[in-house]
Amino acid sequence: MGKWSTSPPDIEKGHQKSRPSQSSRPPPPPSQFCPPTPKPWFSWLVPLILVANIAMFVYSMYLNNCPSTIDGAADQCILYHYLKRFSFQPFKENPLLGPSTTTLKQLGALDRNLVVEHHQAWRLLSCMWLHAGVVHLLTNMLSLIFIGIRLEQEFGFLRIGVLYVLSGFGGSLLSSLNLDPADRPTISVGASGALFGLLGAMLSELLTNWTIYANKCAALLTLVLIIILNLAFGFLPNVDNSAHIGGFIAGFLLGFILLIRPQFGYVSRKYIPAGYNLNRKPRHKCYQYILWISALLALLLGYAYGLMKLYSGRPMKNTAL
Repeated sequence: MGKWSTSPPDIEKGHQKSRPSQSSRPPPPPSQFCPPTPKPWFSWLVPLILVANIAMFVYSMYLNNCPSTIDGAADQCILYHYLKRFSFQPFKENPLLGPSTTTLKQLGALDRNLVVEHHQAWRLLSCMWLHAGVVHLLTNMLSLIFIGIRLEQEFGFLRIGVLYVLSGFGGSLLSSLNLDPADRPTISVGASGALFGLLGAMLSELLTNWTIYANKCAALLTLVLIIILNLAFGFLPNVDNSAHIGGFIAGFLLGFILLIRPQFGYVSRKYIPAGYNLNRKPRHKCYQYILWISALLALLLGYAYGLMKLYSGRPMKNTAL
């Protein structure tokens, strides 16, 4: 038989529902939602550019064939006994251990007269895949590895590829404006303009994405010091510093356009659980939009002015930039 309570039930209290335990309650909403850290891109474009530059240099040495250019004096070619056809031109012709000027011009070196008079505008892009010698090639490729791979891992191959090519074009454009065939006929080759464009983009990326960096001033000072040191090397003999400066300016403007990131604290809707209504920050700050528009206009006007100046037949004189 069942047991009955000896005290009468409290009619006023009625029946009380059992309350859920503390552990079964849903957790309180978090104060903020943080999206997962984006995975780095796999870098394949920069290594491909590296291989393409090396392949072009090897082909230029094969096409150059130093022993055939020096009649009866093949021993004057540097490392002739080891490299034969691939041996380098004598130091008096090319101190950087590379092919002759004729070979580089044949493959697409930047020559103002050929660009303007013979309508070979493609040289503004082809010259950035050629190098004057082993020393020139090694210097540029080391810079490409240390700078380009990190940028491609952060921003992807598409944006870095566009940045690399357009920066190289900007460097070639300013270089051609300073190559005066009447004063001192010469050519220009190398990926330095594109590489300085990557440096310029790193600086503008730091400025436009200022809110997401922790040690802002330290990063800015370090980057500025690296840029100044690299530009200083451009004043050495046989170095086309106008290509460096043109590439840097183009890359600096392109960084505001291509490398813009969301501001600190921005959270996309897809990372916010359903049912929560939060006051979300806008994706970008106002100054980022201003820099984006200003950089785009400056870049287009700069390219247009440079092309008009190049084909107007009035070469610019070398000045201190």
